[in-house]
Amino acid sequence: MGTLWYGGNIYSLLEENHKVEALYTKGNRIVAVGTFADLKERFHQEIDSNIHLNGETMLPGFVDSHMHLIGYGEKLNRLDLTNCQSKEEALQAVKQYSSTIEKGEWIIGDGWNENLWGPRATPIFKYELDTIVPDHPVFLKRVCRHALVANSKALEAANINENTANPEGGVIGRDENGRLNGLLKEEAQELLYRVLPEVSAANLKSYIRRAIQSAYKLGLTGVHTEDLSYFGGYERTLQAFKDVIEEEGYPFRAHLLVHHLVVDDMKEAGESFLSGSEWIEFGAMKIFADGSLGSSTALLSHPYADDPSTSGVAIFSQDQLDELVKKAREYELPVAVHAIGDLAFEMVLNAIEKFPLRGVGRDRLIHAQILRMDLINRAKMLPLILDIQPRFLASDFPWVMDRVGEKQDKFLYAWRTLLKEGLSCAGGSDAPIEPLSPLLGIHAAVTRTNVNDSEKTVYFPEEALSVFEAVSLFTKGSAYAACHENDRGLIKEGFLADFTIFKEDIFNIDLHSIPHITVSKTIIGGKIVFDSSNK
Repeated sequence: MGTLWYGGNIYSLLEENHKVEALYTKGNRIVAVGTFADLKERFHQEIDSNIHLNGETMLPGFVDSHMHLIGYGEKLNRLDLTNCQSKEEALQAVKQYSSTIEKGEWIIGDGWNENLWGPRATPIFKYELDTIVPDHPVFLKRVCRHALVANSKALEAANINENTANPEGGVIGRDENGRLNGLLKEEAQELLYRVLPEVSAANLKSYIRRAIQSAYKLGLTGVHTEDLSYFGGYERTLQAFKDVIEEEGYPFRAHLLVHHLVVDDMKEAGESFLSGSEWIEFGAMKIFADGSLGSSTALLSHPYADDPSTSGVAIFSQDQLDELVKKAREYELPVAVHAIGDLAFEMVLNAIEKFPLRGVGRDRLIHAQILRMDLINRAKMLPLILDIQPRFLASDFPWVMDRVGEKQDKFLYAWRTLLKEGLSCAGGSDAPIEPLSPLLGIHAAVTRTNVNDSEKTVYFPEEALSVFEAVSLFTKGSAYAACHENDRGLIKEGFLADFTIFKEDIFNIDLHSIPHITVSKTIIGGKIVFDSSNK
């Protein structure tokens, strides 16, 4: 028995403005699309449920192509500094939080961003934390998660002192006198992560559960996520996913990128690219080639304009990166590589050109925020897709222009150029770095503004996308990135019955109202997992 859906704006996304009158689903699939009368007649003996959309808008299920599901759930459960508008406000939040926990307990915070604190604002430093919370080890992750600040107690626990050398691919921050300032960037963060108390299995499942529940409310039917090496190892983390999604019954399509540090565990378990279950499947091998623009560790081909002493951090040398890509090929895996700066992007292209992908899949270059035309032309010749995060524009402008300099302005977050040149793109949030809502990403892509900017300043309007293009990033684009273009991302016969339903028509609304569209229902595998009317 099945369900007949009708009475709204049902956009197939086969092409711009293409709508169908009705569709019939059975189990987890779309069986047929057509007119209401035709489907009613053809399937009248099988229809056991009629759902009238009451003029609402149905789209293929939205999927975030790049985020960190457990990290997102973790952030929902911890001290969140994301909205702090000054250093003083952030420090006060830390002090207030410290009063709620036992003496000596770790304080772990997330989301501070000095770029929101004014043009001459500095990061939080060790001595400032020592002053306000002397009785707790503290570490606070920067919003980009490519840097953190720790107080003296936390550094002592990690055995980091004045004589500790920078680890390969990382930076231990020091002041002008060479003393520790508490900042740890890139691989230097691992020195601290190693000594943290292990997250319990119960908490791990709680993070996943809460993240999925949040995703439902935002209209997401699935995500591409990278978590398997951060919370006690591959097997433990994977089991938590299985417990929540498959055993507890939270249907959600989790496409798991596999960090290179745990890819051997995946192979030893007998898994391979796209193996798994209906709900949990394995994706490409994840690699980090550089850091972030916020922490000045994204790898550029020239010095930073606001700090000529650095051009960023290469997490790996070219030879090391080549070897990692080679290993992926030996395991018959595509790679998914974090590359924000143009030099990092170039190094990744070098590696995948040297060790090309053969067989199933396509490589993924994640972020691609700063490019050059020669790199775009090389990328066009390869079987790859770019994972972009439009919401970054809202967070990074205007300060990113001062940081990078005019030399790269032409190809800063150049999404229309990428599509025009024929490159495939998928849309994600990088949550918890950015908010998970796909509507915020779509708004940034089509307006090139920050939703919180009362002046509605537009940055590089020539790179704005149409609403159809932006919506396609989170539907067809995400499906293509995971090699599911033949069963996801469209409302079409034979495709999965995953839908996002909005009260408003996203294609016929003022662009600046897009972030405020109401998610009415989220449907996964034909099952309504979120209904805004059931509150």
